Amino acid sequence: MKTKINKNYLGKKIFLVVPLFFFFHLSGILYAQNQPNIIFILSDDHRYDFMGFTGKVPWLETPTIDRLAKEGVYFPNTFVTTSLCSPSRASILTGLYSHSHQIVDNNAPMPRGLVFFPEYLQKAGYETAFFGKWHMGDQGDDPQPGFDHWESFEGQGDYYNPTLNINGKRISYTDSSYISDLLTKHAIEWMNTRKGEKPFFVYLSHKAVHAMFKPSIRHAFIYEEKEIVYPPSYSVSAENPKGKHPGSPYLTDEYYGGNRLPDWVRNQRESWHGVDFMYHGQMDFETFFRRYCETLMGIDESIGNVISFLEEKNLKESTILIYMGDNGFSFGEHGLIDKRHFYEESAKVPLLVWSPWYFSGNRQIRKMIQNIDIAPTILDMAGISVPEYMHGLSFKPLLENQDVDWRNKIYYEYYWEYDFPHTPTMHGVRTDRYKYIRYHGIWDTNEFYDLEEDPHEMNNLIASPEHQEIIEQLATDIYDWLESTGGMQIPLKRTIKYRWGDHRNDSVY
Repeated sequence: MKTKINKNYLGKKIFLVVPLFFFFHLSGILYAQNQPNIIFILSDDHRYDFMGFTGKVPWLETPTIDRLAKEGVYFPNTFVTTSLCSPSRASILTGLYSHSHQIVDNNAPMPRGLVFFPEYLQKAGYETAFFGKWHMGDQGDDPQPGFDHWESFEGQGDYYNPTLNINGKRISYTDSSYISDLLTKHAIEWMNTRKGEKPFFVYLSHKAVHAMFKPSIRHAFIYEEKEIVYPPSYSVSAENPKGKHPGSPYLTDEYYGGNRLPDWVRNQRESWHGVDFMYHGQMDFETFFRRYCETLMGIDESIGNVISFLEEKNLKESTILIYMGDNGFSFGEHGLIDKRHFYEESAKVPLLVWSPWYFSGNRQIRKMIQNIDIAPTILDMAGISVPEYMHGLSFKPLLENQDVDWRNKIYYEYYWEYDFPHTPTMHGVRTDRYKYIRYHGIWDTNEFYDLEEDPHEMNNLIASPEHQEIIEQLATDIYDWLESTGGMQIPLKRTIKYRWGDHRNDSVY
């Protein structure tokens, strides 16, 4: 028996549905027009305090970054979950911890099935572009999902005369083309020449300031006569066997022995990631320090050029700009250079958000932020629901001065690498006051610091009787975190290495 249709009823339904359809369609268009443009600028190895406004290095000039802090929002307690290029970049793009996205070093294959947050932006109507360093595991420079326009280079790339893969076609540049300038120029050109009214997302990912540092020609040697800033925990060297260095009042032989610093740290001091034999003797500490600061100036100018473009094109009021470092970097703390470890200078990074029209500026938000928060935050800014599987949190409510329940601790992980065996596997947890670091696979001491009393992490309290209860609690917190996020197994990767001196190439297969 057929159902008899009441045409009058159907007409009423159409009368109601059609206007609703157009209403939602129109509201969708209006919402899309109100979606902000978003620019995410990422630098490499920029530690948290090497910015002019912090005063860490008195002569360092970063006028644009200083402007971001003055007019925007500065997050002084921002950390990466793993202080290494590929794992950190993967956490930024996926919102996941390293043990979940499985990109735990700079060489192993990228797992299948990872979703990068720009893919969600594309589906929501954004036009997206990537410029610069990708360096995701063993991935090359080929275009990746989530980007309508693509420009990248192999591995770490070159500071001068680079070759870029532009949407699948490789183009080599000459005439002393400088990578920071080139990427910035191309990003601005893309924003200026793109067609249509879609909101845009730009991911500008710099090579600088990765070692070996090479400043632009205009910035080279401008800090040559400046006095170097030595940290309090700067280590002993051959030139100063008693450990007394300019600006460093500590005798580090006593420091290493009396304060229970792990043996691996002292051993690493004498490796190419330590101040006594840095980069196999290719560079001395003073040159290393100055070239880094000079190279950083190119990043500051890059941000300035992007802001100038936004102002010239009247895009400032419709754009949110985020600046961040992919991981920190040591400059002599504990006698180390490089990153990977969980000391403050390695795991802590700059994070500034600039958008005077969206968020009130000249503020510091001291909540603890991590790189896993970037994906959720950008999606939230774009009006896109944050996927439940992401480990990170959106800090957009913090930018809007909302009173929200926020994390009271952050977690850290690093997994031993064949090519860089000096640093062991480690897991750590940090609260506003305390830090606990647990090492895996070595017979050595763990570390516990009271950051309020000991901000330079020079007095390891791991054996302190009065701190055992909090140490036990933090150790439990690490295991709870790993268990709840699927991290109770050490990620193993398919890497095959041959012995030194073998006739076969010593590389990853």
